[in-house]
Amino acid sequence: MKGTKAASRYAQALLDLSIEQNQLEQVYADMITFAQAVKETKEFQLFLNNPVINSSKKKDVLMAVFPDFAQLTSSFIALVTANRRENLLPFIAASFIEQYKAHKGIVEVTVLTASRLDDAVREQILAKIKPSIQGDIELREEIDPELIGGFVVEMGDVRIDASVSSQLNNLKQRLTR
Repeated sequence: MKGTKAASRYAQALLDLSIEQNQLEQVYADMITFAQAVKETKEFQLFLNNPVINSSKKKDVLMAVFPDFAQLTSSFIALVTANRRENLLPFIAASFIEQYKAHKGIVEVTVLTASRLDDAVREQILAKIKPSIQGDIELREEIDPELIGGFVVEMGDVRIDASVSSQLNNLKQRLTR
């Protein structure tokens, strides 16, 4: 997709510049704030995509909504808006976060369970995963009651399904052949 390539390039440029200017952590925090605002407010996404509102007005609104952003982040947003690419800002923020984590060696691991994990089980799962991962683990836990029991671990494009619902489906497949 053309838009995501452009967003990735913008994000890479911002990452390189923030490293060069020693503002990586602040820009990362700004991009997380921006991504959360887009995720939580549908109207904000519609505002960014609205072709009727001119770029200078969008820039003014963005600067007013995010006054605490680092100077580098604000300048970057102003530049993207001046180039009439403000509709890419949510994708740029997501790409920046992804590239930041890759730069820092952070691996996102999602654990889906039927109920909340207790500390002992969480530590067992992390102990099994840790040897296969180079870098730090950022664990995200999600609850899906349809799993019935067990867990599903997702890291990148790897999925380990040790859920009861999956085992029941596999058994059903074997019995109905």
